[in-house]
Amino acid sequence: MNNLNRTWDEKRDFIRMKVNTEITLSLNDSDRNVVGYCRDLSGTVMLIEVDEEIVTGDTCQTSLPSASNTFSSLDATLKILRCIQVSDNKYQLGTEIVEIESHQQ
Repeated sequence: MNNLNRTWDEKRDFIRMKVNTEITLSLNDSDRNVVGYCRDLSGTVMLIEVDEEIVTGDTCQTSLPSASNTFSSLDATLKILRCIQVSDNKYQLGTEIVEIESHQQ
């Protein structure tokens, strides 16, 4: 199959994994923490659902816990690329993973 016949999802560099994990965003330049749920994750982005609007362009620190003791949490800096209201008090954040903290053992 050539590249023109592939769907958009197949052309992504990283596979998106569906997850449903609670996540806390610590917004840079403020003392605000926002709790939400990571809905999907790939090598470069996360889709996060929260209960309040967050400004596009803001950055935050987060730690996505691991479901296994074998793997450490994913500690990262995120940039908010978009914030879309999907219902009353529900927003979807499209985020870019700017940096991943290294866990050396």
